[in-house]
Amino acid sequence: MRDTSLQIKVGNAVIGGRHIPIQTMIKNRVTDVDRTLGKIEALAAIGCDIVRITVPDMAAVQGLRRVLKHSVLPIVADIHFDYRLAILAVEAGVHKVRINPGNIGDESKVHKVIDCLKEHRVPVRIGINGGSLPKRLKPRFRDPVQAMIEAAREETGYFERRGFRDIILSFKSSSVMETINVNRLARQIFPYPFHIGVTEAGDLIDGTVKNAAGIAALLLEYVGNTIRVSLTAPEEEEVIVAKKILEAVGRRESSCEIISCPTCGRTDGDIGLMVRSIKDTLAGKALRKHLKIAVMGCVVNGPGEAEHADFGVACGKGKSILFKNGTKLKVVQNDDIMDELMLMLDEYTIDSPGA
Repeated sequence: MRDTSLQIKVGNAVIGGRHIPIQTMIKNRVTDVDRTLGKIEALAAIGCDIVRITVPDMAAVQGLRRVLKHSVLPIVADIHFDYRLAILAVEAGVHKVRINPGNIGDESKVHKVIDCLKEHRVPVRIGINGGSLPKRLKPRFRDPVQAMIEAAREETGYFERRGFRDIILSFKSSSVMETINVNRLARQIFPYPFHIGVTEAGDLIDGTVKNAAGIAALLLEYVGNTIRVSLTAPEEEEVIVAKKILEAVGRRESSCEIISCPTCGRTDGDIGLMVRSIKDTLAGKALRKHLKIAVMGCVVNGPGEAEHADFGVACGKGKSILFKNGTKLKVVQNDDIMDELMLMLDEYTIDSPGA
């Protein structure tokens, strides 16, 4: 596997370092400036690092200028078909430009974009999508993976010949296996940071599964330097799913991990309600340490799982066992479980009354 230490700054974010930035794309038109800025602030609050905004026309350029003045996150301009919009976005102060191979004109127009990027020291993402490859490549390559690789070779060549190497590459498909295979191959060839994700993945359930499968597989092979989870769902959902993927593969640590059983006929107590209540209580709170909380529906696996948790509960009929640091703490009435768990949780919150 070809490795690279190349790091590229996108505003205050770094692509190619130890931290893997989470990206999403604003889903309304940027001409609605107040709505866009409100979304950006909300996304920053839940852990988003970079946002992308589509710039399809001059009205969008005007809205982009206004958003850039107040955005708390770096902005990537998504450009298609008109190279002049890329230049205007850079001149407006955008932090990165995303283009697709072959769809902003001939090489002379690409050169104009490159010269503008160099002058303003703005990086580019060359986004190769299986569904929007240059038409001239399709008859030459029956294998879409090879077609995507060739599209990347051509486009990066334009930039490299003009001495520009602040490049991030992405290779995406709506097929999980195609996405994995093309990124594996591309990582052997191109010495640039990679933006990864499964495109056109579907709604919250389908899209989460496909992105988790594709992104996790690549991250576990150390392919990928920034991620975007594509969902037919609000931007916040994309960021939350991305965070959970990074946490699951050990590339980002959560403030709290809740272990809860899937429940069965032995379960006593509303495990789902307990988990939701804990999450609601933790929302917006800072913790003294990384917490692991076990919420188990019976005593079959409960004590064993709770042994590795900071605290937890194993529910029983009428009464349940509370554990702390792997040790049985006490038996409580089921009606008192949540009050007891909240008291235990309060010990770890920085803004708790006893802090």
